[in-house]
Order: sequence, then structure tokens, then C-alpha cells
Amino acid sequence: MTSLTRARRALSLVAAASATVLLLAGCANPLPDLVPGAGEETTAPATDGVPADLLPFYEQTLAWEACDGPQTSVEVECATVTAPQDWADPGAGEIELRIARPANRPADPAGSLLINPGGPGSSGIDLLYSSLEYDGIGEDLLATYDVVGFDPRGVSRSTPVSCLDDAEMDAYLYDIPAGERGSEEWEAALDEKAEAFADACAENSGEVLEFVTTEQAARDMDLLRAVLGDAQLNYLGYSYGTFLGATYAELFPENVGRLVLDGAIDPSVSGSEVGRTQVIAFEESFRTYLASCLEGASCPFRGSADQAMDDVAALLASVDRAPLVAADGRELGGDALMTAVVAALYSEQNWPYLTEALAGALQGDATMAMFLADFYNGREEGTYPTNSTEAFTAYNCMDYPTESEDTSAEDERILSEQAPVTWQYMLGADVCAFWPYEPTGERGEIHAAGAAPILVVGTTGDPATPYEWAVSLADQLDSGTLLTYEGEGHTAYKAGSDCVDSAVEAYLIDGEVPADGATC
Repeated sequence: MTSLTRARRALSLVAAASATVLLLAGCANPLPDLVPGAGEETTAPATDGVPADLLPFYEQTLAWEACDGPQTSVEVECATVTAPQDWADPGAGEIELRIARPANRPADPAGSLLINPGGPGSSGIDLLYSSLEYDGIGEDLLATYDVVGFDPRGVSRSTPVSCLDDAEMDAYLYDIPAGERGSEEWEAALDEKAEAFADACAENSGEVLEFVTTEQAARDMDLLRAVLGDAQLNYLGYSYGTFLGATYAELFPENVGRLVLDGAIDPSVSGSEVGRTQVIAFEESFRTYLASCLEGASCPFRGSADQAMDDVAALLASVDRAPLVAADGRELGGDALMTAVVAALYSEQNWPYLTEALAGALQGDATMAMFLADFYNGREEGTYPTNSTEAFTAYNCMDYPTESEDTSAEDERILSEQAPVTWQYMLGADVCAFWPYEPTGERGEIHAAGAAPILVVGTTGDPATPYEWAVSLADQLDSGTLLTYEGEGHTAYKAGSDCVDSAVEAYLIDGEVPADGATC
């Protein structure tokens, strides 16, 4: 295999939407004074039209209880929902789905609003916690809906994918392969690492691994809609969560309520095209950052943006040859440094962290770069509290059809011309080549014929889900409406634009659909 066959590695850049902003640059805001709600669910499940063999799942009654989660200023309650392991064979096993909502509920909620941060593999419950703590969900939405975070199948508190322990995950994410980058020895080391990861997932995850797919997760969402007592699904999904929401709309158009898809993925493009497009978009975003950096006194680079990009290329090659050693003994090579760059580029608010990381790396200090890489990888004080990397891999390996291992010279030419600094450091071990199950997903346009209006939000400077994907998805959806945010960073709602926030909330609360093509 050549390194270019590992375009799936770039798919990891479709990650959580607002977590970077909330954890690195957020500040707490007061939340609305809501009326306490009862701990027991009193709303009857919505089961109209449900096949008889699925009624035992759809007729569940929720038992809410205090969550075992982080300490926040707002009390959160949780419940567990049982779902079929395989919706095509509902009698062949069961999994658990964990959901959460604020314990202090609106006095007369307009129903539930499910939220998903993306990934695939990120926790909607964690998104709820951070949103409550750092104003990631508007006060008006909290006063209108039961805002419900959920962990999709395979993720965190729901029946999880499990692969590696903490030490093994450190080795998988940070150990530097033997041999020169691109050499046969280097390729063999990556393949060995990928195969070991896939084998561990097969051994430690159990039967659920085969059924961790977006289609199965979308069917889970309809179950959540019903047991929450909602005739229609109201949903706010970011990044990969837009693909999950669009898939739901395709499967259940008659059950679509108000859907916001922010930072959209184009479901019609192949995995390799997703990878190439993202690599190029991150290179462009990096150049935009450097142009801004050069205007400030603290920037470690001088000259033009082109000269700064050349300096970055030299820095990446330098740490690749001679990795920097972090305080805990781990090594920061070119791939880890690029992970740090990617983490910071998710939000313009985090650019100062990137400046500090690059300045430190130029001086031989890996501290801030390793902090950013750890944040992106979900590493906290030597542990991995969530299974985001494992769940991410499981979803992508099952969702994206297998492509040829041969990558054309034209592909390499495009990447080397349009992303000459970053592309070699954004490709890695192709775990999916060794996955124990064949992918079941298909790539194609999603139309969701008959669905109510769906709001698609795209950011012109989004490096993780490039703006062109939002344009494409809104065009594909029969009822799609595009809202454009002219700005930098990944996703737009609660990212600093009052215009976007107002439009999204007017749609979710009052059903006011913006004019198609509206711009903020």
C-alpha cells in the first residue's frame, strides 16, 4: 500500500462541532430559570404506525434518574432506552442507549430537541453538559424544549465499542513508526498498527461492532423520538451529526419536525474524496490563520504567508526527523504536531493557542502542541475517558464502501499541489483495511422526499466540513434551505454570530424558515 491509500485517516477530521470552543475558550453564562419537572416520564410513547415486532421497544416507559456525570451548575437527569442490536432482526439481541436532559425542565415544553455533536463517535451527553455550562445551547431553546443529549450506539455511555486500554491508545496515537516517512518499513509499521487496532476492536467489542452504522443509529433516533412522546423529531446536529440527521430524514420523512444540520457533510461523495477535500480545506484554513498571525507581534513567523508556510513545512520535517520530547516522555512527531494544528483550526477563537504551540515547537518545547493534540484525541491526564477514537473508526469503517487500494498519480498530484505542507501528515494507518466486517453503508444523494423544511447551515471558512458540502446537501434535500455564515471555523450556531443564532432559534422555536440562500 502507498500512504495515499490511507485517505480514511483524513476522515477523522470530521469531529465534534463546538467542544473545542467550549473547552478551550468558553466562559460560563447564566441559564434560564426553568420550572422543575417530575423525575418520572408521564408522556405516553408515540407508537402510531410502528410494526408489531417493534412495539416492545417503542412502548418502553422511561425512568429518569440522577446522572453519574461531571459536576455542573445545572442538574442533569438520565435514562436508558433498550434498542435492537440489529433493526433488520430485532429479536437477535439488544443494546442500551443512554440519554440525558436538564432536570429543571420548561413548564410546558414544546417537545424534545435531540442534539448530536458529530464525530462520528462524540457524546451527545457530554455536549449537553458542556452546553449547559458554557452557553452552547441558547436560553430560549432551553426554555422551549426538553433538550436531550444522547450517546449513539457504540459511543461512551451507550453500549460501547471497546478496543484499546489507555497505554495501548497512547501507543496507537503517538508512537512514531520506524523508518523514513513513506518508506516500505514505515508503511509496514503502519499496517501492523492498524491491524492490531482492528483485531482489538473485534476481540473487545462483542457483537455490537457489526451494527455500529449510521443507518442503525438513525433508526435508534426514531425510537428515542417515540419513547420521549414526540410525534415528530426535532433535532440539532453538527458535523457528522448532519449525516445522521439527513439519514433519519431519508428513512422517516413523515416524522421530520424541525431539523438543523450545521456543518454539513455531503452524503454523495466517496470516502477518498472526503479525505482529499478536507486535507485541502485544512491547508487553506492554516494559510488563513498564518496570514492573521503575521499581523500580530506574538507570531513566531515573519514575512509573507507563503514564507510562513515554508517555515511550517520545515518545522514539520524537523520534528519528524527528531521528535520533541514532552514532559511525560511521549514524543511529538510530525503527525502529532499536525493533529495539534487541526485541533486549533476548528475555531478562530483558538488561534492564539496555535500560535503558542508553534512558537513552543520552534523552541523545542512540545507542551502546548501536545496539549492540543491530547484535546483532539480526547486524552485527559493519561487516560481516555471516552471511546471517541474507537467509535469514530467503527462508524467510518462500516459506513464507507471499500475503495481500490490503488491511488492514482492524479490524486497525489492534486494533494501535493493544493495541500503541499499538510497532506503527508494527515494520512495514517488505514484500520478499515483490516476491519472484521465488510462495510454496509452506501454513498449517494439524500432527498428525504416529503419531509418538512430542513435548515442546513454552512460556514464559508469551515476546514472540517467545507462549505461546498453544505451547498450540496441543501440542494439534494427536497425541502432543504441553506443558511450561509461568512466566517472561519467549524460550524456556526453559538460560534459568535448573533445573526446565525437568531435564525436557527427562530426556526426551531417558531418554525420561521430563513429565505433559501440567506447569509450572515
